[in-house]
Amino acid sequence: MKKKIALITGTTGQDGSYLAELLLKKKYKVHGIIRKSSSFNTKRIDHLYIDPHNRTNFFLHYGDLTDSNSIYNLIHNIRPDEIYNLGAQSHVGVSFENPEYTAEVSGIGTLRVLEAIRFLKMKNIKFYQASTSELFGEQYKEKTFNEQSRFHPKSPYGVAKLYSYWITSVYREAYGLFACNGILFNHESPRRGETFVTRKITRFLTRKKLGSNEILYLGNLNAKRDWGHAKDYVEMQWRILQQKKPEDYVIASGETRTVREFINTAGKLLNMKIYWTGRGLKEIGYIYEDGRKRTIIKIDKKYFRPNEVDYLRGSTKKAQKKLNFKKKTRELNWKLLKNIKNKNSLILSGALNIHNLEKAIKTSNIKFVDVSSSIEQSPGEKNIKKISKFLKLAAKL
Repeated sequence: MKKKIALITGTTGQDGSYLAELLLKKKYKVHGIIRKSSSFNTKRIDHLYIDPHNRTNFFLHYGDLTDSNSIYNLIHNIRPDEIYNLGAQSHVGVSFENPEYTAEVSGIGTLRVLEAIRFLKMKNIKFYQASTSELFGEQYKEKTFNEQSRFHPKSPYGVAKLYSYWITSVYREAYGLFACNGILFNHESPRRGETFVTRKITRFLTRKKLGSNEILYLGNLNAKRDWGHAKDYVEMQWRILQQKKPEDYVIASGETRTVREFINTAGKLLNMKIYWTGRGLKEIGYIYEDGRKRTIIKIDKKYFRPNEVDYLRGSTKKAQKKLNFKKKTRELNWKLLKNIKNKNSLILSGALNIHNLEKAIKTSNIKFVDVSSSIEQSPGEKNIKKISKFLKLAAKL
């Protein structure tokens, strides 16, 4: 049986590297486009690469989304069954500083790929366009965004991606191409770029745990985002192109968290309780070390966007129905404790609060719980109201 051939732009990025892994496991021949540079930027895919002089199904080619000729020649020579256009200038903040380049790569770059497919008359190619939740911008009337929600981008990056979205739709309708948009909400992983806020936070807290004395400067801690895992979302990119008809899909977790909540959760994983005080630019995050209060996080207005988007949350009803999308949660599975015989010797402990206590007790069937930070109003100082709520709920269970 002939192997399918896939061409990936942005193959050295987070999504591109995970997608290459997935397609290779599915026995594809995978061709990735990388930009010519004086230094290598292939660390995310080095484990996949084999010298082409040996037998391999993974090939790298120099190319650029700003160069029509290179895109045309690669598609003509490779003759792929599927194209995944993941390449972009994908940093929202940077798009305000470099709007023209962002438009060239993240907007017109998509047109160049579609136009090459059309000009070469290769209608058999299935085309996937990586779109973004930044299309929606800030709209307080909508609590969740789906495939029918209106767009209102608030950054040069969002506007460039909006062009890509609509030009993909136009080429699908006008020329009969199998062209799809995947509107992906925020998705993270250890391969996420180190300048993105999630990686800045996790890398900083890890260094802090190892003894660093530095301070982390951030922007809008109240921004709410819908975060998922890149591996889950990349699989949906592939599934979108396996459908009988080309359609657009929203891929999201359906849950939203603030940046501050992200910081707190990351801290808990390192047994690091982070406290907050102040408001706005005066807000600080601090911890206690050896009984002393130490500031570790401060706010810097330069990290605020000119146009802030405070809230994004996606609805995945269509993806769940047609793509069988399921969020692969990475939470503790309390059911694993059910098989333990002597439950009277066990105590549930760690991050318990009034929101997860019932689920924890009912699924684990363990009767003793330990609670500390969730009922504190400051280090070592309990909050009477929080204690009362917790005890009332525990008594019912």
